[in-house]
Amino acid sequence: MITILNDNFSQLNDFLHEKSFSKIFILVDENTHEYCLPILLGNMETDLGFEILEVEAGEEMKNIQTANQLWEILTEMQADRKALVINLGGGVITDMGGFVASTYKRGIQFINIPTTLLSMCDASIGGKTGIDLMHYKNMVGTFTFPEQIFVYPKFLETLPFKELRSGFAEMLKHGLIADKLHWENLIAIHKLDIDGIIPHIQTSMDIKQDVVEKDFHEKNVRKTLNFGHTIGHSIESLCLSQGNPVLHGEAVAAGMICEAHLAYLEGLISEDDSKFIIENIQRYYPYLDISDFKDEDIFGLLLNDKKNVDSKINFSLLSGIGECTFDYECSQKNILKSFGFYRNLNNF
Repeated sequence: MITILNDNFSQLNDFLHEKSFSKIFILVDENTHEYCLPILLGNMETDLGFEILEVEAGEEMKNIQTANQLWEILTEMQADRKALVINLGGGVITDMGGFVASTYKRGIQFINIPTTLLSMCDASIGGKTGIDLMHYKNMVGTFTFPEQIFVYPKFLETLPFKELRSGFAEMLKHGLIADKLHWENLIAIHKLDIDGIIPHIQTSMDIKQDVVEKDFHEKNVRKTLNFGHTIGHSIESLCLSQGNPVLHGEAVAAGMICEAHLAYLEGLISEDDSKFIIENIQRYYPYLDISDFKDEDIFGLLLNDKKNVDSKINFSLLSGIGECTFDYECSQKNILKSFGFYRNLNNF
């Protein structure tokens, strides 16, 4: 299902030749249109007609209005149920493109060609599609696998450093929840660059894929992939609602710091392990200023988290480095303490 592309994209071309698609629609944003689409088109060999669908870049575009525009364009261009959507981009493109494809005419086929580290290691894998609702992350979506995922690591050369660092947060998460050696290998990287990261991408992809195969519909163990995301999504959503969006990985890094401290407060990990985790995450990520966020606003977002049942906030928390528990209900006191802990980090 996940294929690492060689320089002439022969595996992608073989896939296109073997299937009987009627037409191809390539979804991009302005960044992947400029930097990645020429590489794809220069190597794609097919007699099929294709159309380019471009949307503005950014999480704020991942909404029902953009999805509706794409459905209308597909309809106007007479896309039928044998059409193929190629999602060429980061997590926003693969999330939204997968959602649009999986719902158009009750589902047409799509593939993901991730262009960011975050989408290579995490967002494009697992069959989760979705859009945001108001400022709530991924509130509307489907569980639908792409036909294939094709990864071309050289696309990382097109990324600014902030995007590379954003994706690295998901890799750190994979190590913390499932593979202590992976975590240790990642924190041994002193200079965060492509050469240091590429050797570890396959391990992160394998961890994500293994968890998904065990629990596609997120009934149990897949929930561990949400470590750092319960609080991270609330921070990301508040930043988005204030017109000051932050990258997903930056918010997740802040969420992992909060939730590592929360795991310590709940007695799941030692204080030493919590400090070790937090200090190593801080090496890579800047402090996010959440001083203006009110506790009740953050808590209100937590109450709308998709993992909750009966208004109980369910966390995925570390029980050790490389181990994670899920459906863990924390005390409100400790949740708010974890926010206070993060706020105070800026004073050190």
